[in-house]
Amino acid sequence: MYEPFQQIEHEEILYLPWHVFNSKVVAGFTTKNGGYSKYPYETLNTGLHVNDKPDTVVKNREAVAKLINFPIENWVCAEQIHDHTITKVTKKDIGKGIYSYSTSIDGTDGLYTTDAGILLTLCYADCVPIYFRANNKDIIGVAHAGWKGSVKNIVGKMVQQWTENEEVKRNDIYVAIGPSIGSCCYKVDERVIKQVDAILQNHDLLPYTFIGNGEYSLDLKQLNQQLLIEAGILVDNIEVSNYCTSCQEELFYSYRRDNGKTGRMMSFIGMKEV
Repeated sequence: MYEPFQQIEHEEILYLPWHVFNSKVVAGFTTKNGGYSKYPYETLNTGLHVNDKPDTVVKNREAVAKLINFPIENWVCAEQIHDHTITKVTKKDIGKGIYSYSTSIDGTDGLYTTDAGILLTLCYADCVPIYFRANNKDIIGVAHAGWKGSVKNIVGKMVQQWTENEEVKRNDIYVAIGPSIGSCCYKVDERVIKQVDAILQNHDLLPYTFIGNGEYSLDLKQLNQQLLIEAGILVDNIEVSNYCTSCQEELFYSYRRDNGKTGRMMSFIGMKEV
C-alpha cells in the first residue's frame, strides 16, 4: 500500500514529497529518534509543554532545522487546545513559540500562510497531522486533529477559510493525512461516537466499529478524510498515511501507549524563499 510519508535520508524525519509539485515547499513529520532527550522523552522530543528540559527540546528543534535546512528563527509554533481555531500566519508571527511555549500563538490548532520563509509547526502524540496545499498557488497549511478537533470539523474550517478568504477553489486543494493512532489501537466510548455521528453527513461508511461493552474502535484518519470529502475536496486529492503511532513504537511517541508520559512529534510545512 502506498505510503506518502517517506523516511528517505534520516531516522529523524518522515518527508512528505510535496516539493515535486512546488519546489519551494518542505513538509514532513518527525519521528522520536535521533535527538537528545532522556527518559521518558527519548530522544527527539519537540514539545516544550511536556516537562522535558526546555534547553534539550530547543536542541532537538535545532537539529531538525538543520536537517530540513529551514532556520529555527523562521519557525512558528502554536498553543494547541484541541479545538478548531485556524490562524493565518504572516511574517509578523515568525519566532512565536520556538524557545518558550508561553510565546506560542494562542489557542489554535490550525495554521496556514501565503508567505515564504515561514515554517508552520504543530506537535502530536497520537492526534492526526493534516497538511494542506493548493495547486498552482502559494498557500500551505497544517492542522492538529484529535477526536475533539475532528468532531468540530477543523479540516472543513480550513477549507472554508481558504475558499472564502484566499480565493482558492476546492478542486485545487490537496491534502495529506499523516501518521496518527490507528483504529487498531484507538478505543472510545459512546459519548465520542455520538459526536462523530452528529458531524457526519454520509453515514453509509462509518469510521468506527462497535467492539462491545460500550466501546468502539475509531479511525480518526478515515473520519477526517470523510469530512474533507464532505467539504468538497476531491477523493483523488487526499493522501492517507498507513503509519499507526501506537503500533510503531520504534518510530513514534504515543500518548495512549505511553500512558500520557511521553514526548511529541512535530509536523512541519513551509515555503522556502528563493
